[in-house]
Amino acid sequence: MAATTENLPQLKSAVDGLAEMSENEKSGFISLVSRYLSGEAQHIEWSKIQTPTDEIVVPYEKMASVSQDVSETKNLLDKLVVLKLNGGLGTTMGCTGPKSVIEVRDGLTFLDLIVIQIENLNNKYGCKVPLVLMNSFNTHDDTQKIVEKYTHSNVDIHTFNQSKYPRVVADEFVPWPSKGKTDKEGWYPPGHGDVFPALMNSGKLDTFLSQGKEYVFVANSDNLGAIVDLTILKHLIQNKNEYCMEVTPKTLADVKGGTLISYEGKVQLLEIAQVPDEHVNEFKSIEKFKIFNTNNLWVNLKAIKKLVEADALKMEIIPNPKEVDGVKILQLETAAGAAIRFFDNAIGVNVPRSRFLPVKASSDLLLVQSDLYTLVDGFVTRNKARTNPSNPSIELGPEFKKVANFLSRFKSIPSIVELDSLKVSGDVWFGSSVVLKGKVTVTAKSGVKLEIPDRAVVDNKVDAVMILVQVFESNLQNEN
Repeated sequence: MAATTENLPQLKSAVDGLAEMSENEKSGFISLVSRYLSGEAQHIEWSKIQTPTDEIVVPYEKMASVSQDVSETKNLLDKLVVLKLNGGLGTTMGCTGPKSVIEVRDGLTFLDLIVIQIENLNNKYGCKVPLVLMNSFNTHDDTQKIVEKYTHSNVDIHTFNQSKYPRVVADEFVPWPSKGKTDKEGWYPPGHGDVFPALMNSGKLDTFLSQGKEYVFVANSDNLGAIVDLTILKHLIQNKNEYCMEVTPKTLADVKGGTLISYEGKVQLLEIAQVPDEHVNEFKSIEKFKIFNTNNLWVNLKAIKKLVEADALKMEIIPNPKEVDGVKILQLETAAGAAIRFFDNAIGVNVPRSRFLPVKASSDLLLVQSDLYTLVDGFVTRNKARTNPSNPSIELGPEFKKVANFLSRFKSIPSIVELDSLKVSGDVWFGSSVVLKGKVTVTAKSGVKLEIPDRAVVDNKVDAVMILVQVFESNLQNEN
């Protein structure tokens, strides 16, 4: 039986009894559930969708560049706050604790790199750009301990928690904690759309406004390409844009990503979940919808305050049904990108792909740890020796899924500057200084351990036998 608004009073009284929630969290949660139960869904009329013009999605190369004047740069940076979404755990990659503490490159974690980047800006321009981490109740305690190591860095680090909402038992429509599920499993963080009310409720928003800050740059902590960009910041300040979403050209790997559209005179994020079934293939086509959301967002702080106070940010609700411990539960979430349509003079900016370098799986880790990238001042930059503008596609089998297993299977990360694609399946181990070129598929037969020797050059090879023959031959030549 589907829940209706008649379930609301019972849910509300149960929520009132949950001491773990603040009053702000209770009202935010009940508001979200009420909207969900009232069936308030924004139906997209497909025929009204228009492709955004260059005024709405500005090509990055058409933006005016920032002068070399240090004082101009300092003035821009003095108006900026950098906020990283740090609520995710590294569980999908086999780690415990916040994902941002996975080592990415040269022994440095995501968080180390972020702090180094901002510290370099502060040192170079004499400014005080603060770093803010939005944690979830899952990552808060660990993050508090981790940020202590940056006490002596030239970066003010602030943390706050996104809201903590109770999971709802689907068939009874009651909060799971009031049914006895009082551990962490009974709760969930309601998606990064919560960043705006949570920033306000934490008191941090007013703090930054009182310091003369004007814009916040919001990005996922695992996106190594999401660095401060002065060209975008200058454009927003000059044009009084309250909101800016960075988008980048879609490849076949991004066909499910949300895209920007013009709809009834406003710029809007269109997610695949909103697309009528008969138009899903059209949505996925890279001809009609050429760009997707990187989740790098620039937002005016005063506008956030105004909209949160007016309770005007009614982003599309993302229902996330799950089964935990055999119980069917429901989580209602929102996404920060969907807020774009509530801000005045909102734009997208079509940025180079280099600003989108997320590490979601060990295959991404292989890319950023390899010679395809170099690390300078905390910035991960692409090796100019790579002539192909796109990165190689990498598929690693389940043996590589957890970071610890991934690291143990490579004596050193192979050279992949000339690699087009790599597919590895089975019990495969890589020696040191291996070079991979072209299209490589490595398959170990079931029950067989396949070791690729040190210094092997694997070039456009399709099966393991060919690799071993080639390595054997190269070893013979070396001996002769």
